[in-house]
Amino acid sequence: MKAKNINLLFAFVAVLLFCFSCFCISKMNQTINQLINCRNHILEFKETMLRLKNRSDSHHQNLVQVLNEMKYEIAKTGDASGNLVERKMSMLSENGILPNRFESLRFFLPHLRITGNMYPDVATGRGKAGVSFALGITTINRRNHTYLKQTLNSVLSRMTPEEEEDSVVIVSVADTDGYLNSVVDMVKTKFKRQVKSGSLEVISIPTFFYPSTLLDTARVDSESWQIKQALDYCILMLYAQPKATYYLQLEDDIIAKQMYFTKMKNFVNSLTSKNWLYIEFSVLGFIGKLFQSKDLLDFVHFFLMFYKVKPIDLLLNDIFLVRMCNLGEDLGSCIQRQKEVRIQYRPSLFQHVGTHSSFPLKDHFY
Repeated sequence: MKAKNINLLFAFVAVLLFCFSCFCISKMNQTINQLINCRNHILEFKETMLRLKNRSDSHHQNLVQVLNEMKYEIAKTGDASGNLVERKMSMLSENGILPNRFESLRFFLPHLRITGNMYPDVATGRGKAGVSFALGITTINRRNHTYLKQTLNSVLSRMTPEEEEDSVVIVSVADTDGYLNSVVDMVKTKFKRQVKSGSLEVISIPTFFYPSTLLDTARVDSESWQIKQALDYCILMLYAQPKATYYLQLEDDIIAKQMYFTKMKNFVNSLTSKNWLYIEFSVLGFIGKLFQSKDLLDFVHFFLMFYKVKPIDLLLNDIFLVRMCNLGEDLGSCIQRQKEVRIQYRPSLFQHVGTHSSFPLKDHFY
């Protein structure tokens, strides 16, 4: 009888321990879920704050752009009343308040030092800003072959309405012939809604941005083509920088995969650290490289220092070495750290489809 009571006591204790363990596990799961929700709220709050800051910066940049245009017009007409405005503009510059981001080009491109107001021509756009993502596409005339409509269709149609509202696609026409008119006509016909909402913009790069050697149509070689490509990318980056929190570089002959935007956004939001240089959503050249807009000026300045030495996609490797490797550090150990700041997403979200290169003397098939 005594042994039976002892067994019952052990059974009772075992049941109590089991119930207590279940209770503890349940509480732990609740705590974990609460922590996950808390982290998600913090990430959403950070994204909202970055968006608001970016929107404020955009308004300030627009104000300075208007002031620069006023200064240029007054100086050009020689109006005596312009002296006061010019002195005020000088005071703004001396105090370092929000300089025009395009002004830094004068330091790297000497031919621009005699140019007045510098800004791309906006062919169609509503000045949309304060969004999460800006997607930049440079395009030039590929003679009898064009992939731009196909590219835009895949990029825009594979966004949800909410994603389209929180982004802006910028097409930069980097050509000196009549290609701009055909691009504007095409987007206004095929993408009326996106143009009307401001989610799709078309800009063109005035010829004064380029050195005279690049405007010589008789001279066609790989070196001048690579130099012009680097300048095209840099000007587009400067234009897009105040519009969004992140900037994605694309080309005019790619196809975006299904749900690419959702996957990209979710991956970025899942990163616990923002201390990365760029994210690769494609392994091909400069396609699918995502940057934080706050870093774009640093990238542009680095590209402009060495754009005559290497193609722009190869300079991405060099900027990592310059920024991340310490003096005297072993190169091997430095390269080991690149995964922390040069993040690769797999599988690729963009497929290259062009077989006719934008370089006239070269066709590629992949």
